[in-house]
Amino acid sequence: MSPFFLGIALLLLLLTLAPLVRLVRGPTLFDRALGAALLGTHTLLLLIAIGFLYRRVEMFVDMALAYAMLGFIGTLALAKYLEGRREGAR
Repeated sequence: MSPFFLGIALLLLLLTLAPLVRLVRGPTLFDRALGAALLGTHTLLLLIAIGFLYRRVEMFVDMALAYAMLGFIGTLALAKYLEGRREGAR
């Protein structure tokens, strides 16, 4: 294992705590959605770094792409839900 990529993975793991706090303690729903999206982005980067650690980048890139598509679909579903809720409040 490369110490450089191990350090990158540990740094990404440490940086993931900030969006996790925003996800849990966010005062509004939009703050929580932003925290969830940022947490998904950090997870993608962490998957790629783990792929470099195990020297199987192609497998982890495929998993990261699938995770990115799920995160995108989740963001669209949340936006659609919030749009319908906003129109219903008028």
